[in-house]
Amino acid sequence: MSVLDLGASLRAERLRQGLSLRETARRLGISASALSQIETGKAHPSVGKLFDIVNLLNVSVDGLLAGDGMAARGDQGFVSLQRAGEHEILELESGVRWRRLTAGSYPGVEFLHVEYQPGGSSSGDGTSMRHAGQEFGYVLLGRLTIRVGFDTHELGPGDSISFPATTPHRLSNDGPEPALAVWCILGRHANV
Repeated sequence: MSVLDLGASLRAERLRQGLSLRETARRLGISASALSQIETGKAHPSVGKLFDIVNLLNVSVDGLLAGDGMAARGDQGFVSLQRAGEHEILELESGVRWRRLTAGSYPGVEFLHVEYQPGGSSSGDGTSMRHAGQEFGYVLLGRLTIRVGFDTHELGPGDSISFPATTPHRLSNDGPEPALAVWCILGRHANV
C-alpha cells in the first residue's frame, strides 16, 4: 500500500501547464499559502477542494492516483489487477481516505474504495460540492449521510445510491465508527 504524494503531483501538473502558484490560488479562491501547503504535503485538501483543483487543471483524480501519468488505453478498455496492499491511497482533509481500485487510468471513470472516519466529510466547512458526471456508491460498513440537493439520505451496509454530480452534494460520517464504501464517478472530467 502506498500513499501518493498528491501535492507533488498537483504541483507538477500546475507547472507543466505554466500556471503560477498565485494565479492558481486566485482562480481557486484560496490563498497562495494554502495552495503551497497542499502542494508540499503540509496540508490535505478536502474532497471538494481537490475536485476544484483537478477541475481547474483539467486532469482527473484517477490520473493523479495513477502516479505515473499513465495514459488511457483507448475505447477497448484495459486489464487491471491490484493485489491486496498495492492500492494507492489519497489522504484527504477531515478524515477521508480514497483507495484507488484500478491499476491503470481509464478516461471518464474513477473507481474508489472510500473511508470516512467518524466526523469525516467531503468538505471540512460543511459546504456542498458539484462537478460533472454521475456518482454511484455502495456502503460496505458503517453509515454515510449523503445530502443531494435539498434531500438527505442515510445509508448503511448494503445500501447504494446514484445521483447526478452536478447537483450540490455532501457526504459525511456522523456515526461513531468508520464508514467504508465503494464509489464510482463516471464523466467527472467534463466541464460543469
